[in-house]
Amino acid sequence: MAYQIINPATGKIEQTFEPADNQLIEAALNRSATYYRTQRQVTFQQRAAQLAEIAQIFRDHVAQLASVAATNMGKRYQEGIGEATAAANIAQYYVDHGLTALTARQYTYLDGKKAVLQYEATGTVLAVEPWNFPYTQVMRVFAPNFLLGNPVILKHARIVAGCADLFEQLVWAANVDHGAFQNLFINSEQVATMIADARIQGVALTGSAQAGSAVAAEAGRAMKKSTLELGGNDAFIVLKGADIDQAVLDGATSRLRNAGQVCTSAKRFIVERDVAEAFTTGMIAQFRQRQLGDPLDETTTLAPMASKAMQLNLQHQVDVAVENGAQVLVEGGAVLDRPGNFFKPVLLTNLTPDNPMYDEEFFGPVGQIHVVDNEAAAISLANRSQFGLAGAVYAKTVTAAKRVADQLETGQIFLNQPSNGYPELPFGGVKNSGYGREMSDLALYEFANQKMIALG
Repeated sequence: MAYQIINPATGKIEQTFEPADNQLIEAALNRSATYYRTQRQVTFQQRAAQLAEIAQIFRDHVAQLASVAATNMGKRYQEGIGEATAAANIAQYYVDHGLTALTARQYTYLDGKKAVLQYEATGTVLAVEPWNFPYTQVMRVFAPNFLLGNPVILKHARIVAGCADLFEQLVWAANVDHGAFQNLFINSEQVATMIADARIQGVALTGSAQAGSAVAAEAGRAMKKSTLELGGNDAFIVLKGADIDQAVLDGATSRLRNAGQVCTSAKRFIVERDVAEAFTTGMIAQFRQRQLGDPLDETTTLAPMASKAMQLNLQHQVDVAVENGAQVLVEGGAVLDRPGNFFKPVLLTNLTPDNPMYDEEFFGPVGQIHVVDNEAAAISLANRSQFGLAGAVYAKTVTAAKRVADQLETGQIFLNQPSNGYPELPFGGVKNSGYGREMSDLALYEFANQKMIALG
């Protein structure tokens, strides 16, 4: 089946790509294997210079990257500019800091004998990546592995095939060997076959828990290292004494950016009763003022969802939640009387544990407010989730927020600020949000051979 790019704002087909056949896959695997072998004679410093050129090329093409993201998955143009810039910044981070992180470490053993731990590439990494951040998610895998010497083969989401193609073009524009990065339009069955191939030595996936489970199973059978960054149902805790105006602004921005299609966005607003009324009033106003429109129009403040299927599935989730007792604070939902996949923001409350949607991820512009009596209740509710990707705590002081953060079961917590991704900080989750870490120095080690040599 061909990869069709359907514009989320118009419903029209923008572009079509043909899927890869077995012959093309075999050629890509051979090319990556050859690249891996030749790179063992190339220094980290040489690849850092190439990565710096890649970072600059991405900076030079942010407008093109943003425009393609808008037509592929409906990302607002300004958000696309931000993502394209962030992708370049991720590459630049490894240019600036990767060499230090990959410096060999000295050890001693027995009576002063010396040993050295050095970092080496292991082979081709297969990256299975999502549509919601079509550039940064790929760069998170590509940049550290490129510096290390691991080639990367990309299997991107079908609906952002144009973004995948452009990413490959820009990497190749830096005159790197094409074996360093290759994009393949392949399906799930072909992914499983590739994971079993000896030329693939690692698998990195960002996606749903279901997709992660399937890929982890295949990787386990093949004895291949995998990393998974999966869904989230992140808690945004607001305690008495917090700056409520700031919490409202940050919470609404976090929940509604990228049309609400963010794994780490604030999804469950857990608010202490003393400040619940003020927070709820502010959040209602924020949700009501978003302006739906063409993602390329600068007046648009909420773009369409990425696909018709996602729009309709989100509406189904809202319907089920309301049918089972959830209260609607802001009415909205799927807009079906115009082309595209538009969805007006919805704000819910009173989702109880017996509601089927209680711990399901609403991947779109739907928020939920939970009112609790005290700090202990906020912590308990936040941890009552199958997910553990990210979260935020707003309190009067950083000390008070840190006391709560220490008790939350999640991969990353932001204090008096919304969750976000930064190249300098490790990114990843626990529980059904996955395992492994992207970005920071830790990403360099996920698919590295940490080889110990005892000098004697």
